[in-house]
Amino acid sequence: MMGQKKIFQTLFFILVFMGMGMAQQEAQYTQYMYNTMSVNPAYAGSRGQLSIAALYRSQWVGLDGAPKSQTLNLHSPIRNSKLGYGISVINDNIGNGVVQETRFDGVISYTLDVSREGKLSFGLKVGGNLLNLDFAGLRNFDSEPISGDNIENKFSPNFGLGLYYHSNTFYAGLSAPNLLQTEHFDNSQRDANSVQFLSKERINFYFITGYVIEMNDNFKFKPALLTKVVGGAPLQLDLSASFLYLEKFTFGAAYRWDAALSAMAGFQITPQLMLGLAYDKETTELGGTQFNDGSFEVFLRFELLKSFQKTISPRFF
Repeated sequence: MMGQKKIFQTLFFILVFMGMGMAQQEAQYTQYMYNTMSVNPAYAGSRGQLSIAALYRSQWVGLDGAPKSQTLNLHSPIRNSKLGYGISVINDNIGNGVVQETRFDGVISYTLDVSREGKLSFGLKVGGNLLNLDFAGLRNFDSEPISGDNIENKFSPNFGLGLYYHSNTFYAGLSAPNLLQTEHFDNSQRDANSVQFLSKERINFYFITGYVIEMNDNFKFKPALLTKVVGGAPLQLDLSASFLYLEKFTFGAAYRWDAALSAMAGFQITPQLMLGLAYDKETTELGGTQFNDGSFEVFLRFELLKSFQKTISPRFF
């Protein structure tokens, strides 16, 4: 029993320091293709209609204190202009409130027609994040001395940029959602006998692309790729393949390089409302532990097509 407790403590510290360590990464989403504005501000308004999307992710279910993330975003084109706008809120929680970070951003985009079907958008995101850290909560999970003052609602401003090209069947985007590298705290000089760490926001660079193939009147097929690069961390590659059946049902699979296998499914309940589900199974040693039942995502999107608007891009992206 004590051995299992020690394993649990070790895993908890791994996940906590992944969230606030030297090479801090932004949250990852299996259904990022339905939550694109969270990784690329230039996506705002590209669907040609008011789009409101919410996503909930529970990572490593069964491990107490494992990360949980919630996102909410709204975006739309602006009538009779080439501009789009958006609002995004992302909340990450690790350790049942030990580490909690909330990002909130305003987004604006500008779109140019570069060919008969192709459109190129430029996006700017401005906002910031609030960080809370409870050192007492850290001490509850480990007997090692941990020094530091609690952080309550520490605000850090940030901004990001993005490019996004799309036609009726193809899209590609390059972005850096947060360009300011903020140090939240550094206790490395405080006490040599304490657990020492530095929390610093790192720039995450994203490249996304996908292509829609119309197989017949009923099926469409979309291979897609997300690449994420951040200093001090391994390259992340997300490869996915999805099918759209009768413009209503989506199903597919994804592979996160050296990390996880995923299954995805979605249903267009009405022309305005879509529900999506995803499940990840870790391919690392963590995935083989008895208290890790994988990671789950639930996605919900509502869209309102107004009379003056035209759908700019297919629903599949």
